[in-house]
Amino acid sequence: MHTWEVLPEPTHESRIKRIRDWFQLKTRLMGMGSLAMLFAMGGCALLPAGKYSSPNPAPWYHLWSSYQARFIDAQGRVIDWDDGGVTTSEGQSYALFFALVANNPALFQKILSWTQDNLAQGSLAAHLPAWRWGERPNKTWGVLDENSAADADLWIAYTLIQAGRLWDRNSYTAMGTLLAKRINQKEVVDLKGLGPMLIPGNRGFHIAPQTYVFNPSYLPLPVLEGLAHALPHGPWYAMAEHLPAFIRATSPHGFTPDWVAYSPTKGYYEAPQGPSSSYNAIRVYLWAGMSNPESAGTQRILQSISGMSRYLKSHLLPPVDENWLTGKPSGTGPVGFSAALIPYLTQKEMKKAIHNQWLRLNADYDQANGLYGKMPHYYDQNLALFALGWVYHTIRFNPKGELQPSWSTGKP
Repeated sequence: MHTWEVLPEPTHESRIKRIRDWFQLKTRLMGMGSLAMLFAMGGCALLPAGKYSSPNPAPWYHLWSSYQARFIDAQGRVIDWDDGGVTTSEGQSYALFFALVANNPALFQKILSWTQDNLAQGSLAAHLPAWRWGERPNKTWGVLDENSAADADLWIAYTLIQAGRLWDRNSYTAMGTLLAKRINQKEVVDLKGLGPMLIPGNRGFHIAPQTYVFNPSYLPLPVLEGLAHALPHGPWYAMAEHLPAFIRATSPHGFTPDWVAYSPTKGYYEAPQGPSSSYNAIRVYLWAGMSNPESAGTQRILQSISGMSRYLKSHLLPPVDENWLTGKPSGTGPVGFSAALIPYLTQKEMKKAIHNQWLRLNADYDQANGLYGKMPHYYDQNLALFALGWVYHTIRFNPKGELQPSWSTGKP
């Protein structure tokens, strides 16, 4: 359902030139006697050498403001210009979460209202949102695909419940609770020997009797833990408990798949979408890096997806794709991949690799638009907003999966 265009691999000459330029810049700034000069470029603050992160919300708020200016219209609709100006439930779910992180109730309500009115037939409490909205062939605008996207649904339900808790808004709590129950009814299957599992959408992923397609990136551990804490009678605790085993079983070479098929007789195997570990899977490393280290599953997940950390011990930048069945990497990932991996690499205490990704972010930062890339892509900015939110402590999750934004005093 969610497919991301794989960017063409840069030529050997252009890649070598860019890497040489980065390290010439690094050497020149190091000669000035301060790494602060390096990280000051592009609006990024120097990170403390010990923890590689800093409680400084200003850079994140600047990126979020720039994102709003380019990708969110006055109605609260998130626009993916890379995909012909369409809107997805994923984009709406992420923006809703970031509006909560930014403590902006007015923008939150605007995004929520547009999502309900245009994707959920007027009520997220009664309907799963359609995943894709845009211009139709007859030049009218509306829903392009009525199927749901379970990751967006999960993020919306979680964010509504956290907004209800943090802002003392019972209406948000009630809406999020009802949406979570509908997800359980429409997008959760109970597999023999595995327990409850989230299927990626209401239709299209039950491909044969007792055979399903799953997407590991649709299951952020903090979101499952947060829903489990808020709604203890749902399937969320069992999902969170099983998640590390699921990631381990589907990452035989330490790279997690975009899509994976499962049947009781064959176990996990290549999905019809192919063996890629790319634009979907990058979020698995991101979610693992952002998970609270005290959560029971965090370290187990990090250990299971160690293929990326091994690769970055000998390579400057992450690959754009890996074959999860063979472990073979290819290409060079976009700037959003580098951003997404910083929390993961921080949890792995890989200082050199973290430093290389920061070099890349600074090289690709555009002062004119406040975003990453001369032609900033929607997905890159979302990955960066999550990752840098964690870096600058504007986004944190406690061991219960509850959101602890920088403006919160740890409300119960």
